[in-house]
Amino acid sequence: MKQYTNTHEWVELLDGKAYVGISAHAAEELGEVVYVDLPSVGAAVTAGEPCCELESVKAVAEVNSPASGIVDAVNEQLADSPEKAGEEGVWIFAIASPVLAEGLMSEAEYLASLE
Repeated sequence: MKQYTNTHEWVELLDGKAYVGISAHAAEELGEVVYVDLPSVGAAVTAGEPCCELESVKAVAEVNSPASGIVDAVNEQLADSPEKAGEEGVWIFAIASPVLAEGLMSEAEYLASLE
């Protein structure tokens, strides 16, 4: 089950890892993503802090990590196809042994916060 931040990232726990992506709302606001600055595997990330960037034809947006931990994997597909970063369910990076941020929302709570 995905959980969401108030800065439009989602996190999903699978097999002990936290997979992180951006919400459909964030993708719509950004427009077509043309470049993804992925975090480095092995880098420490902190919940609520910027850890990578998405560049679109409209803007550059920081992606804040919804969990603390060590980056275990990055979605290499995004290097060649950055526009996929905004597609539903596409993860940007994964965190091993994550500690989730406080105040994450369910999908229903997140969608209600957009109204």
